[in-house]
Amino acid sequence: MMMSKQIKRIVIGYWIATGLFCLQIGFTAYAQLSLPQVASAFAHLGFPDYFRVENSWAKLLGIVVLLGPFPRRIKEWAYAGFAIDLGSALIAHFSVGDGPQAWGWAAGTAILWGLSYFFWRRAEVGSMVVRAAPAAVPA
Repeated sequence: MMMSKQIKRIVIGYWIATGLFCLQIGFTAYAQLSLPQVASAFAHLGFPDYFRVENSWAKLLGIVVLLGPFPRRIKEWAYAGFAIDLGSALIAHFSVGDGPQAWGWAAGTAILWGLSYFFWRRAEVGSMVVRAAPAAVPA
């Protein structure tokens, strides 16, 4: 059984990683919607303009799901969507021959995604263990 200090550390790690991840994804959604150079980068990758807008709104919705009190299954789908998005961004950059200056942000954000997901899964398992633990029986 996990001790409460360990669970507390996991929860703190989750909120730090998830907060940083959501800030980064939120910034990219904002940039995709409002900065012309980001729209040009999407065109450079071969994506149509409507996909840039659709992708931005999906990111914002995913942030709401990760930060809000949604069921576990819905959060799992949000994490899956972000994994597909980040993996696709890396593949797109590699396929057009972009260097690390172009794909570095996606790689860094993917690391934050991985940390957030790792801590979320650990926090989920830890909370199940705590809920399932039998009450202390007085001697």
